[in-house]
Parts: sequence; structure tokens; C-alpha cells
Amino acid sequence: MGPTASGKTELALHLASKLPCELISVDSALVYRGMDIGTAKPDAATLAEFPHHLVDILDPAQAYSAARFRDDALRLMAEITARGRIPLLVGGTMLYFKALAGGLAQMPSADPVVRQRIESMAGEKGWEAVHRALADVDPVAAARIHPNDPQRIQRAYEVYLLSGVTLSEWHARQAEKGGASGSASDDLPYTVRHLAVAPAQRQVLHERIAQRFQVMLRDGFVDEVHALYRRGDLDPSMPSIRAVGYRQLWEHLEGKLSLDQAVERGVIATRQLAKRQFTWLRGWHADIDWLDSLDPNRFDQALKRLRTVTI
Repeated sequence: MGPTASGKTELALHLASKLPCELISVDSALVYRGMDIGTAKPDAATLAEFPHHLVDILDPAQAYSAARFRDDALRLMAEITARGRIPLLVGGTMLYFKALAGGLAQMPSADPVVRQRIESMAGEKGWEAVHRALADVDPVAAARIHPNDPQRIQRAYEVYLLSGVTLSEWHARQAEKGGASGSASDDLPYTVRHLAVAPAQRQVLHERIAQRFQVMLRDGFVDEVHALYRRGDLDPSMPSIRAVGYRQLWEHLEGKLSLDQAVERGVIATRQLAKRQFTWLRGWHADIDWLDSLDPNRFDQALKRLRTVTI
């Protein structure tokens, strides 16, 4: 686990080269075909040598959920262990890790009518207004969700409008059943070890994020988003286009932002994502082995810690 641009894939590939592992991607954007550059998806040669489950499984017009990820991951973990190999989960979508470890509250499913109502409100008044409306009914969730995170604002407000019960209350109910803490993965029939990789200095991560965004641009990120834009069946309300970087470049193609503005906002949004990922990790009560992204011995340290696991 770890924030974006921290070196998770590099560590996972090293472990897979030393241990009989099969990789399972824990990333809500890598599931989409045709979204390669902006998601920092491993290239074709890497995927050929180290196949990743749950990569390139959907068209960007389709939706993927934490509940579906949990079902897919549990099935794959069972199949991998049946082959005598080790499931190695790698990614930065912390909600997916939480769902896998503790399950999900049975809250209302997405409703297109209610979502359109919220999006219309955002279009007229802005997402900050929707965030304020959420704060009126669920101040706990609103305090946790950044005003510039429309996907999570939409979902939290949608849950309340559909059920009359706040997202915070749904989470509290789940916690009472022992499923929301993500504290031990006790419900999983496996010995689980948690590794988190991140730079010790936050500024280092900020610099890496900015540098990686520039590399993506040189590699053709704008052209990649343009290809999606030209399809005509995608729009910013879809989870694929709401992905960090894609949303900002989409607004550039719509003429709402200059390229420089889109890049600046994309970098800022990626840093905000990294901050949220850190917050999730700090709230993860299970034992975590932290590894410094810049430590040249991190690969050996990871292997050493895994070899101490008692099966």
C-alpha cells in the first residue's frame, strides 16, 4: 500500500521476482482499458513478465465498485492459493483495501436519477455548494471529504438522499459489527502482512508527483485523454473520467482551462489524493511495516519482514 508515486509497483515487481507471487491490482483506475499513461499503468513488457489481475478489465464507460473489487479479489486470492502461489495485492485505492479487510456496509446502491439531481445542483451552484449541503446533514463526512473531491461528495450526499441515513451513520453501524476498522483482516482465511511504501519526507513525494505528471505529458497524456474525449459516449460524471489528471485535462479539452491551468490543477489534485491516502494509512489499525521509498535497502527489508511471517 502507499500514496501515489511512492514506488508501490517497483516494490511489488521486486517481490514477485523473488517469491512465487501473483499480482492483484488494487487500483480503481487501472481497471480501465485505454487509460494507460495517466494511471501510470505498467507497460506491456512489464505486464507480460509480471501479469497483473484486475488490470484492463473494463471499458471506461463502465463503472467499478469497492464491492465488486472485493468479490473479484477474494475469488482471485482463492484461485492463486489453490495453485500454491501467494496473492500479492498492490495499489493505492485504500477503500478497496478496507473493503477487502472488513467488508462493506449494506448502504444504498448508486441511483442515476439522484446522481443527476446532485450533478445539476453542482452545475448550477458548484461542488462547494453541494459540499455545504452535505455538511448540513452529515458534518462528520463533510469534515473528512475535501470540497474539491466531487466523487466522494456526490456519494455521501447521494446515500443520505436515498436512505435518510448519513454516510457516517452507515459507517458507524458497520463498525459496530466489527467490519469497518480494517484492523486485522480477521475474516480473511489468510495470514496477511501489510507493507506501506512512502518517502519519509512529504516534500519528496510532492516533487515526485510533479515530475511524474510532466513525464506523463511527454509520453502523450493529452492525446490519451483526447482519444477518450472524441469517443462521444464518455462524460465527467463517470468514475473513469473523474480520475485524477483525466478530469483536469478533460476540462482543458472542453475549453474551460488552459493546458497550464489543467496541469497545475492536476498536480494539486494528485497531491491532495496522496494526502488522503496517507490519512487512510494512518487510520489503518492493523500492523503496518513502513518502508522509505528512498531507502536503497527497502527491497531487502521487505523480503526480510515477509520471511518473519508465521503461517
